[in-house]
Amino acid sequence: MVAASFRVRSGERIRLDKVDPADTSAVHDSKTVALRACDELTRKLEHLQELFFADHRYAMLVVLEGMDAAGKDGTIRHVFEGVNPQGVQVAHFGVPTPDEKDHDFLWRIHPHAPGKGEIVIFNRSHYEDVLVPRAARLVPKTVWKRRYRMINEFERTLVREGTTVLKFFLHLSEDEQQRRLQERLDDPTKHWKFSVADLPARDLWAPYQRAYEEMLRKTSTRWAPWYVVPSDKKWFRDWVVSNVLVETLEGLDLKWPALPSRWKGVVIR
Repeated sequence: MVAASFRVRSGERIRLDKVDPADTSAVHDSKTVALRACDELTRKLEHLQELFFADHRYAMLVVLEGMDAAGKDGTIRHVFEGVNPQGVQVAHFGVPTPDEKDHDFLWRIHPHAPGKGEIVIFNRSHYEDVLVPRAARLVPKTVWKRRYRMINEFERTLVREGTTVLKFFLHLSEDEQQRRLQERLDDPTKHWKFSVADLPARDLWAPYQRAYEEMLRKTSTRWAPWYVVPSDKKWFRDWVVSNVLVETLEGLDLKWPALPSRWKGVVIR
């Protein structure tokens, strides 16, 4: 099982500087073989997502977190390229609006939680409120520290109501981030991706890494685990995320709904 190799155990202390963002050793064959495997996983995910939607007993929340340019958009685009958009939604959480700031930090999150049969992908998430405020020292420690427990309770509530929660930390190296950000400046087709707002976080690289480490330790739970995904190689990132999704969906014992008995044998004329 691929998922177990990248899953963070509850309470486990992760040292991100000991996890190689360029590691692809889990793929024992060539990149070409892995890309063919991704194609097969995409077909499986397409089938499983349709079955998931039809079964209508479960919901799924997929959380993507990582430094700027870690590949959150790319993961969504490549891993979910074959799914039916009727059953998959993407929610993006940027800087809170004044109205959102006037409420508790989870107020803007809960309306986007998936309903039965839906897969919702959070491109950034409620975890921004234990990352940015901590790394940039925007709020006191007492504020962001209590949010870990609040997040765990929020996710436990979702799980108890039938939602499967999968959280992926896309682990990117500082050098690879620099290369990707520079590419956005140098390539005219990628200028639209560049934002000057991405640059200050590079000066806070070490504080962000510490914030991610504590986030993983405090909030990777039995009911809502984190997966640390080496993401310097985009193809490997997609291979890991696709495997975890397919393995999880296959483990749900999904079933096609049965036709009501009154319609069995009916011939439409």
